[in-house]
Amino acid sequence: MQARIFPHHGTLVLLTLFLALSCILTACNDGKSTREQRVRDSAVFKIEARDIPLTAELSGRVSAFRKAEVRPQVSGILQEQLFTEGSLVKAGQSLYKIDPDTYDAEVESAKAAVASADATLHAAKLRLDRRIALLRSQAVSQQAYEDARAEYLQAKANLEVAKASLKTAEIHLRYTDVLAPITGRIGKSNVTQGALVTANQADELAVIQQLDPVYVDMTQSSFALLVLRDRYAAGNLVRPGDDTSTEVTLTLENGRTYPLKGELKFADITVDESTGSVLLRSVFKNPDFVLLPGMYVKASISQGVKMGALLVPQRAVRRDPKGNASVFVLANGKAEFRPIVGGDMVGRFLMVNEGLKEGELVLLEGIQNMRPGMPVNQTNVLTVDTYGKSRD
Repeated sequence: MQARIFPHHGTLVLLTLFLALSCILTACNDGKSTREQRVRDSAVFKIEARDIPLTAELSGRVSAFRKAEVRPQVSGILQEQLFTEGSLVKAGQSLYKIDPDTYDAEVESAKAAVASADATLHAAKLRLDRRIALLRSQAVSQQAYEDARAEYLQAKANLEVAKASLKTAEIHLRYTDVLAPITGRIGKSNVTQGALVTANQADELAVIQQLDPVYVDMTQSSFALLVLRDRYAAGNLVRPGDDTSTEVTLTLENGRTYPLKGELKFADITVDESTGSVLLRSVFKNPDFVLLPGMYVKASISQGVKMGALLVPQRAVRRDPKGNASVFVLANGKAEFRPIVGGDMVGRFLMVNEGLKEGELVLLEGIQNMRPGMPVNQTNVLTVDTYGKSRD
């Protein structure tokens, strides 16, 4: 018996498969929608207005408070070195001794010249006195008197020249004893006993540096200084304490904070054309000589106090490829997307200039997959004081 063929059998099969597939897709979409609407748990950060002190982190170098390069002022053979390298020397302390024999002889010669000039002056004075007496009795001419007087004045001037030469010779003799011009730590000696030194030579014999206190020189961009002045002028930033004194804190190369605070002394009046920066100089006490010239340090300078600042944790902030910042705010139990304008970094917080108001709640967890309108269950409320005690 031949089987009957139903022409619509294939169409019915395809229709059945299509309906089954539609049901499956609908169920999947319903499941996905259900998952998207699932309530998410998240801790929130409460925005509070606070007065926040702001600091600038700058790189700096230590330099000596005073520095003197010791050079000879007369020429001669170096006979003695009278100090220990690296020791503390006092102003006026003898450091080197130059052979004084030549200068002793010059002093003796100058003394003899003074004695000779003094004798010549004495003889000229006697002759002048006689000419005066004879002139009164008209026994000599007026010309003879004037010649005697001129001879006397010449002899007097010669005596003054001889005395000045003696003083110069005595000064040169004193210079054979090379003295410390300032009090401070003296470095290594660049010459040894027996070396020939010359007056005012280019190479120093040694260098003395005063290390208590010391300078710390920092650089800040001229742009940053202009921004700071504008913030003062606009009232966005209150100067720290006394306008004449700005506190500076140092961090050493090993990460340790220097225990003594310094004071900003001045800002240079010239901008470095090659770097566009301005020199800032501060002074630090250095009783234990921890800070040495040339040492690299990081300086924190107090810039002022931002009144009523709003802070948000950095972990709550998202940025798009262009760098624009945003957060999610909890509003009516749902996530609300909020673009913000950030300002200074304050530790683990970002200061918000625009986009948030005091009292709003910023979401902290799951923000990478968060979408506007998602329901959120608030689990914990953190503030600036309690945020540091929580785990990021």
